[in-house]
Amino acid sequence: MKNALKGLVQPLLQWYDKHARVLPWREQPTPYRVWVSEIMLQQTRVEAVKPYYDRFMRRLPDIRSLSEVGDDELLKLWEGLGYYNRARNLKKAAVMLMEQYGGEMPASYDRILSLPGIGSYTAGAIASIAFGMPYPAVDGNVLRVIARACRYESDVLSASAKKEMEQQIKEVIPDKRAGAFNQALMELGATVCVPNGAPHCAECPWENLCKAHESGLEAAYPVKKPKKPRNVEEYTILILQDEDQTAIRKRPEKGLLAGMYEFPWVEGIRTKEEVIRYVKAMGYAPIYVRELERSRHIFTHKEWHMAGYAIRVDELEKAPDTQLLFAKAGETEEKYPMPAAFCAYTRYLNIRLGNERFS
Repeated sequence: MKNALKGLVQPLLQWYDKHARVLPWREQPTPYRVWVSEIMLQQTRVEAVKPYYDRFMRRLPDIRSLSEVGDDELLKLWEGLGYYNRARNLKKAAVMLMEQYGGEMPASYDRILSLPGIGSYTAGAIASIAFGMPYPAVDGNVLRVIARACRYESDVLSASAKKEMEQQIKEVIPDKRAGAFNQALMELGATVCVPNGAPHCAECPWENLCKAHESGLEAAYPVKKPKKPRNVEEYTILILQDEDQTAIRKRPEKGLLAGMYEFPWVEGIRTKEEVIRYVKAMGYAPIYVRELERSRHIFTHKEWHMAGYAIRVDELEKAPDTQLLFAKAGETEEKYPMPAAFCAYTRYLNIRLGNERFS
């Protein structure tokens, strides 16, 4: 693969110089801006990230402000992007940078790699784009384009495959254009050698160099082992309301969607009669119960299948459940970060989550 990669460098850089998209984090590639953008872009499309990135930078323009932001506000800024540990690790790393490096990102690959939430890909991206250091940044886009170009036969999702590609790229990455080279690989995978559907080979700078294209086997690469089926979990969501308040509660500080807010729920898909009994057992007096539509939310390794009920009760505060908060719709929209998993039910409060609030 090494010799094949050597011949790919210059055509790729020439293509990138002409076709690179104008993106907000590329206009001022400071270490902080590169870091935040790369964390946001993990598992998330560029177009979805842009408005989040702009709002984040306006509110938290530097490492100090990130280290000092409250957790609820941070998660509210992140609301709708998903994978919320990314945001929590950003703050943890910012605190560490304030304590150990005077609020500056260190110009050292190994020290960047030691920060919470930063793996070899993000460390390579920051080191190369912000500091010009010749380190690879191998993500899914890069794995795909290299696997196709070289007809790489091993499972690209294996740790050994990524390590091998990182080493091979490190040997050919141009010292003076390391950041451009890494971004060019990402750009090629995002816009030409795409993950879904047929690659746009006629637009590719490697059209006459790609081994998979030469053999007509683009669809066969990259090689991936089949994923395990997701676990399915069933819940019944309870929209408990009195005249102007709705019950919500904070999720545990560890685990899935840690620290976010949610509607109360009960495991399983329950009937209306079961829901009424459950609400009475909580200490509330249901006045009116209406079944809502079913919903489904997909996480990386599991799916939530949900039923929902809107339940009008007599005076929320009189119930003994101390875990519940009673918030007006405007408070929930502005103050309490809720995951997109519940967006099918937040509309019954006439509130919007994440990017919907700003559209």
